[in-house]
Amino acid sequence: MTYEEWFKSQAKLHKTIMNKLNNKSIGEIIEYFRYENMKINEPDFCPLYKENKKCHEMENLNCYLCACPYFVFNDNGILKQNEKTLYSFCSIKSKNGSTFEGDDYIHHDCSNCTIPHKEKFIKKRFNKDWLEIMKNVLINKL
Repeated sequence: MTYEEWFKSQAKLHKTIMNKLNNKSIGEIIEYFRYENMKINEPDFCPLYKENKKCHEMENLNCYLCACPYFVFNDNGILKQNEKTLYSFCSIKSKNGSTFEGDDYIHHDCSNCTIPHKEKFIKKRFNKDWLEIMKNVLINKL
């Protein structure tokens, strides 16, 4: 599965959950997306739930923004850097991010960054349309 396919699949899953929570307040929706609740009530939302693992080891992990609005990607590549293709980057250059490289590729690694999984961050950017929040991540596709 490409990252774009995963991203679109997550958007559909998110929309399904949001439709179910349509009559809830912002606080109740954000609370519903807490990791502990999601792994019980939405086990198909993330494959890590079945393994009882988190994508980021942190207290109070919230899964509302399972993909970060600052993680920019293109499965076809964004640009060439020294004979390698850059496929993703952090648009805010988070100090907790890094890159991983192979012989011909460069990807952003945000595994040490917890910004989008904090409820305070989510409340500031809350929008019931997840794709509206995420509109800038998929270069030239949305």
